[in-house]
Amino acid sequence: MASCTISSPFDSLIFDLDDTLYSSKSGIGQALKQNVQDFLVEKCGFAESEAPNVNRELFRTYGSSLAGLRALGYNINPDDYHSFVHGRLPYDLIRPDPRLRRLLQSINQRKIIFTNSDRIHADKALDRLGIKDCFEKIICFETMNPNLWKSNRPNEFPVVLKPSIEAMKIGVDVAEVDPRRTLFFDDNVKNVAAGKIVGLRTVLVGSAIKSKEADYALEILTNMAQVIPEIWVINEEINANDSDKKRISHTITEIDSVLSATSVGA
Repeated sequence: MASCTISSPFDSLIFDLDDTLYSSKSGIGQALKQNVQDFLVEKCGFAESEAPNVNRELFRTYGSSLAGLRALGYNINPDDYHSFVHGRLPYDLIRPDPRLRRLLQSINQRKIIFTNSDRIHADKALDRLGIKDCFEKIICFETMNPNLWKSNRPNEFPVVLKPSIEAMKIGVDVAEVDPRRTLFFDDNVKNVAAGKIVGLRTVLVGSAIKSKEADYALEILTNMAQVIPEIWVINEEINANDSDKKRISHTITEIDSVLSATSVGA
């Protein structure tokens, strides 16, 4: 009887953080937007009535207000900026997520965070979710912008962030992954498109409908087992003619059982 060996097509999983690992409805995003507008008023001298439009335009043109302000010549220290806009966030809005923790623990592949946020924010958010120890590496603002603190003028080194291809290449290199065998999860369509350009397999989070560049779409991250069950395939030799071909190490029912367990585990 003929036999063949099967395995998961994925060696690594890379996750965005904000609005991907926790819901965009948490209130954190709205609080962040207000903090950025307050920064524009208090630290940069913009009128309060102008701040929302300035924030939108900077984000649209440069990818973030910090990147735009520095490009325009404002001598903004990244640590001061992040301390202001992230340090004031109501982190208690991010609730522990035992179901997500169990899902991540059931995945044997490497798991990595890739966020535009600073490391302090990433640590706090992951700690609040109760999943920080599920990831082997955090790629963040500091990883992509090591030279900003050495600059003599604010526009000497442009701020590097997703969805720039430079940022995506840094992420792939620092993660030390083969993009062809790596799933990249992000809630931003532009980030997903950039991931596809550098060869990653892509997952759009927060939508049930795939974008053009997304290989998969997840309305919520914990639907992963139902939408991408091949993550759980293990190296296994099976009989090609076996009517009970077991391609996945956990069946969907077994995975659901893991996710619904009451014990969080360690």
